[in-house]
Amino acid sequence: MDSFEDFERLSLEIETSKGKTLLIADPHIGFELSRGLRIRTHFEERLADFILEKDPDLLIILGDVKEPIGLSFTVKRLLMGFFSDLRGIPVIITKGNHDGRIEEVAGKFSHVEVVEHFQIDERLFLHGHTNLPEVEFEEAYLGHIHPAYTFRSGGISRKTKVFARSGRFLILPTVNPYIEGFDVREGIKMVPFLKENPSLELFLPEGLYLGEVSLR
Repeated sequence: MDSFEDFERLSLEIETSKGKTLLIADPHIGFELSRGLRIRTHFEERLADFILEKDPDLLIILGDVKEPIGLSFTVKRLLMGFFSDLRGIPVIITKGNHDGRIEEVAGKFSHVEVVEHFQIDERLFLHGHTNLPEVEFEEAYLGHIHPAYTFRSGGISRKTKVFARSGRFLILPTVNPYIEGFDVREGIKMVPFLKENPSLELFLPEGLYLGEVSLR
């Protein structure tokens, strides 16, 4: 079962002019429907509980709130429950490539706003699947590629989620503990404005610096 510790490791809390701001990326609510699972994990309910316990002044979801591209009755019901649980917390969603028609649900909640990108305090927030907006910023936060890194030793491989930094860009791992992630060297190719970068700096969710990884 996912725990609050999982969510704590895979999210990021920063201070902005809006107050305590919680960032999460790629929850992929309804992932069970697309990945052949025959059981309900209730992941989105636990994630909502975690967010409520953190009690941020602002929640920013960096896209791919939901897994299925479309909006079936079941996905709509899951999203309605998730957004209902978060009443009282302002939520900004930077729309991702999986978030088709999400406005049809988010529009029913006054505390939820769906945007292509969001800016505050010279910080830019976006999903990462499109070109950069033509705006000025000092630091940007994105998701989309579910960054992970594979450690290899003595014939044994172990993949772990990571935070990845390229200059003023910080890429968050998926907050969903059931989704493993992509190796950053492949995933970075899916970000139009970073795919030519020669390297990335990697950090474990616990904050440990892993070093620089070549992308060539």
